Amino acid sequence: MLYYQFYELNHAFVGPMRAMADMTKLCFQNPLNPFTHTEVGRSVAAGCEVLERMTRRYGKPEFGLKDTLVGGSRVPVTERVVWSRPFCDLLHFERGTTSRSKDPKVLVVAPISGHYATLLRGTVEALLPRADVYITDWIDARMVPVQDGKFDLDDYIDYIISMLHFLGPDTHIVGVCQPSVPVLAAVAVMEGREDPYVPASMTLMGGPIDTRIAPTAVNELAVDKGIDWFRNNVIMKVPFPHPGVMRDVYPGFLQLTGFMSMNLDRHMTAHKDFFQQLVEGDGDSADKHRDFYDEYLAVMDLTAEFYLQTVESVFIDHSLPNGTMMHGDTLVDCSKIRRTALLTVEGEKDDITGRGQTRAAHALCSNLDDDMKAHYEQPNVGHYGVFNGSRWRAEICPRVMDFIQSHRQDGSSRPAAKPSVEAADKTKAVAEPAVSDAKAVEPAQAAEKTPDKASAQAEKTVAPAVKATTDSEPLEKILLASPQGVADDLKAISGVGPKLESALNGAGIFHYWQIAGLTETQIEALDTKLDFRGRIARDGWIDQARKLSEMVA
Repeated sequence: MLYYQFYELNHAFVGPMRAMADMTKLCFQNPLNPFTHTEVGRSVAAGCEVLERMTRRYGKPEFGLKDTLVGGSRVPVTERVVWSRPFCDLLHFERGTTSRSKDPKVLVVAPISGHYATLLRGTVEALLPRADVYITDWIDARMVPVQDGKFDLDDYIDYIISMLHFLGPDTHIVGVCQPSVPVLAAVAVMEGREDPYVPASMTLMGGPIDTRIAPTAVNELAVDKGIDWFRNNVIMKVPFPHPGVMRDVYPGFLQLTGFMSMNLDRHMTAHKDFFQQLVEGDGDSADKHRDFYDEYLAVMDLTAEFYLQTVESVFIDHSLPNGTMMHGDTLVDCSKIRRTALLTVEGEKDDITGRGQTRAAHALCSNLDDDMKAHYEQPNVGHYGVFNGSRWRAEICPRVMDFIQSHRQDGSSRPAAKPSVEAADKTKAVAEPAVSDAKAVEPAQAAEKTPDKASAQAEKTVAPAVKATTDSEPLEKILLASPQGVADDLKAISGVGPKLESALNGAGIFHYWQIAGLTETQIEALDTKLDFRGRIARDGWIDQARKLSEMVA
């Protein structure tokens, strides 16, 4: 099919028009041009920028993670390729600190679904404060020469196994979306071989383990069309002058077309609003639009063999849940998994991977002990909210890290409650596996009025000492639905003004003892939740709160 050639021809054809639009925009943005300061001039410049951006080819974005917050202090982050193959680089985010050398190694496996690994920028950013993070940086298939060979689902699994061998023992693997299947398969293959480098834990997030459960439009399309339709209609050869010329691929521009067609009205409205923002001089909103679409419109090609094998095996034949998936000449048997703890995460409103599809991994890992399994469903988030955004940072990531910490292989595990399951009625949480007998008090229970003032004061003085002994407790354990008695004046803490006090109250913090008893883990979670950017440690809130708590006791 010549669609790829037509796409390249069209891109070349509009090149001069795009250059002219860019020049015109610069002309009408020049402060020496009298039209620059008129509505007509701003409209011309805005229209030219919209046209230029709509006809541009977007290159691979940068991760741009220059620093992170570790233990309340900002430390530099350096990206370094530590392992490389023709279709993938393993990228390490090195933190400029030696104080957290015992943090767990976390391998994030990014999806090969059209977008670059930078789509998981927010995923990596939230993990960095508490983990030594690596990510699979997949390479655009059109940039890989034909002589470098093919890359299919079996190769994907081999790459994962090779990376785990490179990283060594006590590595924790996180599969985001599509990689959940090859990650689970890789661990099963390693367990079958009694591989000593099997990961300590695997977290599968929004992945299509069994697409027969709550099938979505994406799942139904694959079943309705059949593999021959995909082979005959979406597989094309890379044209000259790309390095991968003549390689069979599923083009990224086709995937992007599919993405955008699902929400075409929203994208059209977004560009219309972008034009208005430029005319009105709303630079902040315009920058947000640019940042989003610079990432969203940057796409990569997938090798034809990987794409077709994935569609057939995962979405049509359901090979993994049916027990028929093969890796080379080896049957992928998930029942052999006994040493790798399993956490699955789903979003309540995920319209790409239906609810229950990822959790199906628990049934497949039938010989894994119950205390090594956990599932969490995040309310009110869609597919991308599972691994990006405020809910990921404040609610999902802390649970993932607690699960990882509680399943360390090097003996440094810290006791932590397992992530809970959001029940369908959202009225109660069910833990899988069971948490310790000493269950934490729910916020609603903690908010019950104490019998008298003396007991309330006693609780204030005891609570900080209790909290300080369990470093891995999540932030939610110290939050309250309402004050216990009269709320403390948090503005007495230097650095806390009316706005910050209101934010703390809104998060469930009303008393000095709550702040005084914050652990390092909880400080990081609160810092992320309220975007304090290290303020708690920088302004010495903990010491101040302890002194104030003693004064009111």
